Amino acid sequence: MTHLNLKNKLIVLLILLVAGAIYGYTNKKLESEKDEYRTRTVDRGDIVQVISANGTVTPLELVNVGTQVSGTVSKIYVDFNDQVKTGQTLAELDPALLKAQLQQSEANLKSAQATLKNVISKVTRSRILLEKGFISNEALDEIEQQLDIAQAQVAISKANVERDRANLNYSVIRSPISGVVIARDVNVGQTVAASFQTPILFQIARDLRQMQINISVAEADIGQIYTDQEISFTVDAFPEREFTAHVKQIRLNPAIQENVVTYNVVAMVINDDGTLLPGMTANVRFIVHQKNAALRVPNAALRYKPKNEIPASNLSPLARARQPLLYRLKNNAPIPINVVTGITDGNFTEIISDELTEGDEVIISDATSKKQNEASMSNFRFRMF
Repeated sequence: MTHLNLKNKLIVLLILLVAGAIYGYTNKKLESEKDEYRTRTVDRGDIVQVISANGTVTPLELVNVGTQVSGTVSKIYVDFNDQVKTGQTLAELDPALLKAQLQQSEANLKSAQATLKNVISKVTRSRILLEKGFISNEALDEIEQQLDIAQAQVAISKANVERDRANLNYSVIRSPISGVVIARDVNVGQTVAASFQTPILFQIARDLRQMQINISVAEADIGQIYTDQEISFTVDAFPEREFTAHVKQIRLNPAIQENVVTYNVVAMVINDDGTLLPGMTANVRFIVHQKNAALRVPNAALRYKPKNEIPASNLSPLARARQPLLYRLKNNAPIPINVVTGITDGNFTEIISDELTEGDEVIISDATSKKQNEASMSNFRFRMF
């Protein structure tokens, strides 16, 4: 009896194992058919279409202060980040040679004035002698010619004095605007030569509470940029903070480098707290279009192409070529649909046409690669045991 009961139990256990295996196989087959495609649900959400670009934060007005005369720097009165006023002395050059030149010019002027005075006396006497008949008209003409030359020499000497006096004044470097010293490129004892070009000694920004961003925009995107357009940007120093600015100018002069055409867009930004510093790199986002609660699909759905592509039959070939094609999953089968799209933010695309509704499943890729990975892992586990 006991032997018979044990035999019955083994038969029942074997039947249960076979039934479980059949059920598991059937379930796995159904799931594999269902998981043949990876899908996403059509939903509603916000889409913001933006143009990304990079720019550099610069002062609104930056003045390079140089020197018009050559010499050795003898004194410097300001340093980096100092606030200066218009006309304030920034530095001085050694004035010894310039003073000597001015003194020489003043001496030449006095000599020319003395010569002119002597010639005037000669002319006066010669005219009296001419009236009395002691000299000829030709002699008087020669003396009057000397008078013209003496007068011209006085004028030249006066001009030389004014020039040398101005050069002496130029030895004192003064600020042309009120602002802050951004750069100081000179030290005491350094010799500056202004023979060929004006050397830059200081850079002064007028007001760092107002800054501008010079943005390089590609020619493909420049048509969507306009004056007074609001932009947002971040800087590497404060990656969590978002700043806002407005487009001030789109400069017409293109920059061409390696056949890539870009345009310089200037944006204005308020910097009351002094957070932004000159030279910072701005990561700019131009907000071109924005839609709230738009019907949208992942961009991967528009890129998906099945192995055996099925053309949509409800449109002509020309219309199908013009409209994007995606595949909706219905009864575990891909259904091709031509749709009309709107704006995109790079991740989602707006659907304008009525072919899709919220909640539909659209295919984004095949699950073949996923199955292959699972199969390889299964084989690996099998070999392990």
